[in-house]
Amino acid sequence: MSVRSSRSRVEVLSSCAAVAVVLVVPASATTLNAQAATWPQHSLERPKPLVEVAPPQQLPVAAPAGAIVLFNGGDLSWWQSGDGEAAKWRVVDGAFEVVPGAGAIKTRVGFGDVRLHIEWMSPASAKGEGQNRGNSGVFFQQTYEVQVLDSYKNDTYADGQAGSIYGQFPPRVNVTRPPGEWQSYDIEFRRPRFDEAGKLVSPARLTVRHNGVLVQDNVALLGPTSHTVRAPYAAHADELPISLQDHGHPVRFRNVWVQALGK
Repeated sequence: MSVRSSRSRVEVLSSCAAVAVVLVVPASATTLNAQAATWPQHSLERPKPLVEVAPPQQLPVAAPAGAIVLFNGGDLSWWQSGDGEAAKWRVVDGAFEVVPGAGAIKTRVGFGDVRLHIEWMSPASAKGEGQNRGNSGVFFQQTYEVQVLDSYKNDTYADGQAGSIYGQFPPRVNVTRPPGEWQSYDIEFRRPRFDEAGKLVSPARLTVRHNGVLVQDNVALLGPTSHTVRAPYAAHADELPISLQDHGHPVRFRNVWVQALGK
């Protein structure tokens, strides 16, 4: 059981007709950045997020009018392998599944500021532990990762749990459902801004709802997400693909759609 952190508190505000509203009390961006800088990356001593049960959801969530549907249950025509060839993951039962060793896949077009809905499921047979269990990731602009992991009764470092901004910010709470159950991410991504000289003007920002619960609240990223190192920002194009990670586990995804965000 994790210890409740003073920066993370979940309150169920209301419940009506099986609809629950869950609010995570936010911490300031300054506080979060200070905490991330204080703790060594992947520190096992860093406090783990409190485990909570997410409210019931009606999945799949229908794409709104005007959204770009990146997977409709039939084919991976919107996706390609890193080398530009056809995506080598497999489509099964209206979802698509990581083929271990096939490599990451990415969208055929680039995106800037975007809202993404994606549903995912870790393998029903929970094998391994820590980072070696139901591991994948959603990367914006192939650079900034929201972690996908089977974090249900699975101990690992705080900044690598499901819903974390990998290697930087743990989720405020752990609301991971049991393996074999569908889960959802609703993510708003704001790309970083660079001036003409390539100097950072404003950092990338992420808001993440995991199974309907706010677990990242407009968090300013420290730079690209990565394992064991915290690299500085480097100027890149305004629009780059969204990618999904092959971490050697047959994680499934479905019902993927995006909307461009206004200013």
